[in-house]
Order: sequence, then C-alpha cells, then structure tokens
Amino acid sequence: MAKSLYETLGVSESATQAEIKKAYRSLAKKYHPDINKTPEAEEKFKEINAAYEVLGDEEKKAQYDQYGDSMFGGQNFHDFARGQGNGVDLNDILRNMFGGGRGGFSGGGFGGASFGGGFGSGYEPDLDIEASLTVDFKTAVVGGKKSITLNGESFDIKIPQGIANGQKIRAKEKGKKAQGFPRGDLILTINVNEDSEYTRDGDDLYLKVDVPLYTAFFGGKVEVKTLYKDVTLKIPQDTKQNQKMRLKELGVLNRKTKEMGSLYITINIVLPKLDTIPSELVEIMREKLPH
Repeated sequence: MAKSLYETLGVSESATQAEIKKAYRSLAKKYHPDINKTPEAEEKFKEINAAYEVLGDEEKKAQYDQYGDSMFGGQNFHDFARGQGNGVDLNDILRNMFGGGRGGFSGGGFGGASFGGGFGSGYEPDLDIEASLTVDFKTAVVGGKKSITLNGESFDIKIPQGIANGQKIRAKEKGKKAQGFPRGDLILTINVNEDSEYTRDGDDLYLKVDVPLYTAFFGGKVEVKTLYKDVTLKIPQDTKQNQKMRLKELGVLNRKTKEMGSLYITINIVLPKLDTIPSELVEIMREKLPH
C-alpha cells in the first residue's frame, strides 16, 4: 500500500512525531514562497503543509496508515495534489477526508509573526519562549510537578528528579504560534530555592543531625527524616562533635548515569543545660571531668 505522504516529507513510515515535525519545519523553510521564488515552490509548499496536516496529527496519521493513498482515488498523493489546481486548499480537502483536528496551514503569509534576522535571510521564525521557574529544594531532588499559567493557559510542568540550579527543561508546543509553522516550545531555566536543613554538592546531600550528649557518650539510635524515607541512624559509643556518617543512595540522582549520590550526616552533639543536671552529678563532673 503506497504511503506517499511520508515521501512528501521525506521520512520513513516509522518516523516519530518529533522526526515528522523536524522534517516539516525544514521543508517549509526551504519552499516557502517568501524565500523560494521558483515557480514550483508555492505548489510544493502547499503539498508539504497538506502532508503535515495528516501526519502531524496522531488520529489522522493512524487513519492514513490504515488506508494509505487509496484515499486519493487510486492516485498517489503527489499526483492528487497536482491535480487539484490553484485556488483549492488541500488542507480543507484533507480535513473533509479525515475529520476535524488541527487548524491547518495556508499557503502564504505568517499572520504578523516576527522573524529573527528577517525571513529573507533564510531564518525560520523563533517561536520558542524562554523563562525561569523557581522550585523548592525537595522537588528539585526527588522530582514532581509544578503548575504554571502562561498567556492564559494553565498546565503542569514535570520537574525531573535530580535537576540542578540553572539547568533547563523544555515543554513541547507551549511556545508562540505563527501561521504556517508548528507551535514553538517553552524553555524553562530552573532556579532552586535553598533549604534550611540540607545543602547539595553535585550528587551528594549534607545534613546536620542533633544527637544528645548521653547518646554520643554511650551510643544509641537516632531517627532521621531524609528526603526519601525515615531511617534509624546507629550512633556508636564515644561519637565526637562534627563526626560524619555516610548513607549510600540517599543523595541526588545523577540524570546522566542514573546513579544515586550519598547523604552525609554531620553529628551535632546537644549539651544539656547545667540547671537540668542533678546537683550531685554536677559536683562529680566538676571534680572528675578532664580539664
């Protein structure tokens, strides 16, 4: 079964939506009549737009994958498109074949959209929007969602686990619109708020944990709430102030290697107030403690 819509965009039948979009944008820039002044450019541009009208829509693409060029009366799409002649909107024909869907594209003009460097210099419109997004420390470490509103549209942004301050994420098709081109993307630079308890160094986290003097002297257990789960920390006898302990795989996910960093605990020994200690013990301490 012929599949000439794919030939029109120069992609394989197994192409992803991202590959189809990339091919379309490249061809649309090449054949747009404002750039390409050859006689056949306008018809080629209409044909490219009409092909993307189908393949760029998941539901229409599924129908076309099932029936192929048999939908064009036995012709392949190239012959079908040429046979329509001037004054016929191929997008309207395809919408009638496949039902509603995307708004379609016209053969000329860009509805007032501005283009970096001028369209005559060969640039396509920059429809991406760049902005910043502030997230709390825990969300940056463990991941989550952030609801935002842009140009009257509200949607959720997925915050990937382990993202660092200054890194960027891309929200597909949440950017600006311009007639004749797919919608741009929203590119967000992440700002991570500092935390009152945790600090981060690369893939490792650092946390100070209070330990009573008794536990530091004689050993025991302390409950610690990490960003992932509660753990019981075993304190050895004769633990010193600022002594460090390492908890593996409770740090930050490395987004490239997919390995977890460590959580480093710094012991902070909490001394009791002198007036809370029995007087006889105070006297013994006064006499016996090294000084």
